[in-house]
This record gives sequence, C-alpha cells and structure tokens, in this order.
Amino acid sequence: MVKITDVARHANVSPSTVSYALSGKRPISEETRRRIEDSIRELGYRAHAGARSLASSRSQVIGLVLPLRKGMHMPVVMQFATSVATAAREHDHDVLLLTHNEGEEGIDRVARSRMADAFIIMDVEMDDRRLPLLRGLEQPSVLIGFPSDPAGLTCIDLDFAAAGEACVEHLASLGHRTVALVGSPPEVYVRGTGFARRVATGFTAAADRLGLCSSVHPCPETPAAAQAMAEQLLHEQPELSGVVIHNEPVTQPLIAAFQTMGLRVPQDLSVVAICPDETAEQAPGGREAGADHPRPVGAPAGGPVMGQRAPRAPRPPPPPPARWTF
Repeated sequence: MVKITDVARHANVSPSTVSYALSGKRPISEETRRRIEDSIRELGYRAHAGARSLASSRSQVIGLVLPLRKGMHMPVVMQFATSVATAAREHDHDVLLLTHNEGEEGIDRVARSRMADAFIIMDVEMDDRRLPLLRGLEQPSVLIGFPSDPAGLTCIDLDFAAAGEACVEHLASLGHRTVALVGSPPEVYVRGTGFARRVATGFTAAADRLGLCSSVHPCPETPAAAQAMAEQLLHEQPELSGVVIHNEPVTQPLIAAFQTMGLRVPQDLSVVAICPDETAEQAPGGREAGADHPRPVGAPAGGPVMGQRAPRAPRPPPPPPARWTF
C-alpha cells in the first residue's frame, strides 16, 4: 500500500509538505503542489479517511436526510438519492444516508459527532420541524424543497406551483372547462409536504383565474384506488374533460381505468401528468414531453405526459370554487 512517505520521496519533498498539500492548512507553491499531485496520481495514493479527517477537521461526508414515510414514491426518491451520491463522489465526498424518521434528533446527533460536513434535506414540509435546528447548525445544509418560511436557508426545487398552473393553462387552451387534479396520497397532504401543496395551489389558482370548474383529489397509490378515483370523478363531474395527475404510481392505472369505462385518451379525455420520463414513456395514449423532477435538482429528469383531445362543447357559466375531496 502506498504511504504518504512514498509520495514525499517520489515528489522530492517532506511528508509534512504532502500533508499540507492534502489538508490545505499551509500555503505551498503551485509548482510543489503540482509535483505532489502528479506523484499521487502516478503512485495511486489514497489518503486514510480517519487520518484525513483528523488533519483537516473534515469528514468528506455529506448527510442525506431522507426519512422513509408512507406515501413517498420510492423510485423517484431513489433517483434523487442516486444523483446526490453521484455528484458527491465527483467531489471526493461520500454520503451518509439518514433514513430513520428521527427528525431533528438524528441530524443533531450526526452534526455534533462531526460525522458529516454538510446536510441535504429531503421530504421538506411547509412547516418543517427541522428548520430551527438547521438554521443554527455550524454545518451548512441544502433543502430539496421549499418550506413556507425559507428565511436563512438554502433551498432548491422545481417550481411545482408553476407546473400546476401550466397544466391547467394547457387544458384551458384546448377549450376544457371542467378539470380535476388527482394528487398525491392523502397522508402527503396531511404532513404538509411542500411539492404536493404547491402543485394543488398552482392548479387551483390557474383554474380560478381562467374560470374553470376544478376539484382536487388526493389518491392512494394503488391500482384499486385509481379505479375507484376514475369512477368517482365521472360520477361527480359528468362534464369532466381534462385531468391532471401528480401521483406517479397511479398514472398508468388511472388512464387504464378511464379506458375500461369507455373513454379514449386522448380522444375523449385529455390527461396531463407531472411525472418522470419513464412514467411518461410507459403511459397508454398520446404523450408529449415537458418538465418535472429530479436530475437538475438532486442533480433524474422527467416530464409531463400529455394526452390531448378536442373537448366537448365548452360550458360558459362561471364555476363554483375548487373543492378538495379526501
């Protein structure tokens, strides 16, 4: 195994100079640094993680806080996690995955023990209890998702409110007057998860602004729930002609349920789904790529799937306010 003394001998410097080059604790000349880096590459030297941590007071580890909760769609979640891990390795960092739902206690434990240099926080809620702790940590953190009050925090996400609005605007441009959002599972809304709430907010705001009759329906992520939802929608809203889906597991079952009830997608019913590419590619009926999800954010790409049709004759009367059905 190559040691730091081997690197020093090869680069014709002292072992302490190699240590300074690795830790950055003391300035060294650019020529010396380059010679050391060349020797490290040529010899295949890898610094001992424990020793490096002691020398630099850094663990080279990022804590990915990903509580596994009911209603989370794991294929999409793991796209985010994989992207984080890949990006971390490109910067010579490892990822510590915190999956247990221990909330603030888990983050505080890892922060105090210096097991991670920074944190990435997922499944962010509108009134997330972790925020006061994150604001006071010495280690930096980045939230994938926006709470209601992001002051003092670094947050990144897609604009889910704009996505909900864009879906309604697209349906309205086709002449639809009665639309419905089939959203995330009920427990996701109950927790106040930011992305789900924002899609619903954007959907409702656009429908109100454009004078459409709209409704929002949380839906459990099972084929049976998708079948029941299709039956409920057509029973409660006979004039329904446009559906927005923001629930990956029920996208295909819901479209299939409409088809088994005699509706053709897109000829009889327009469907717009906010989902990753693979869901769009597997969905029955017409589809058109757009924009959703992970790769630019966690660092996995996606797109709305759009089934379009010429609607029934538009209904001019003003609609009632949008309603939520649980």
